[in-house]
Amino acid sequence: MDRLPLFKGHVVDLGVEKVTFPDGRSFELEVVRHPGAAAIVPLHEDGTVTLIHQYRHAGGGMMIEVPAGKLDGGEVPDLGARRELREEVGLEAGSLKRIGVIHTTPGFCDERIFLFLATDLTDVGASPEETEYLRPWRMPLTEAMQMVVDGDITDAKTICALTLVEKHLEKPS
Repeated sequence: MDRLPLFKGHVVDLGVEKVTFPDGRSFELEVVRHPGAAAIVPLHEDGTVTLIHQYRHAGGGMMIEVPAGKLDGGEVPDLGARRELREEVGLEAGSLKRIGVIHTTPGFCDERIFLFLATDLTDVGASPEETEYLRPWRMPLTEAMQMVVDGDITDAKTICALTLVEKHLEKPS
């Protein structure tokens, strides 16, 4: 791949890449490379979910999200999901099911977020990273979905993950 590196940080790798379209035309495009991420909906037996209220500087302040984080150094998505679940909300899942994958901003970034449903939960104590400011927030799934409808939850991965969990629960066993 023909790539001119511009910036490499802890999370993103920005460069200009020469791209050839299917019709043969070539252009230079700015592309962000990202290691991918895992996002988890922890669903408790009583129908509640544990979300997080997290400070997001780039997003303008506090946001309501599902627990999530980037995959570390080629980490397998389900292991990353289990790690993030423990770190951010102090839960371990007896069952972890992949329910989807999303491309966050395919116009300029290759980030994919793997979405999971975590059940059979055990509290093990949280240990968020030093660079995170977050607080777990447990609520009924129905209330979380209403917050999506009302525009109180605007984070795309959270909207997708909650919607997929709701659809998953609607399916007959």
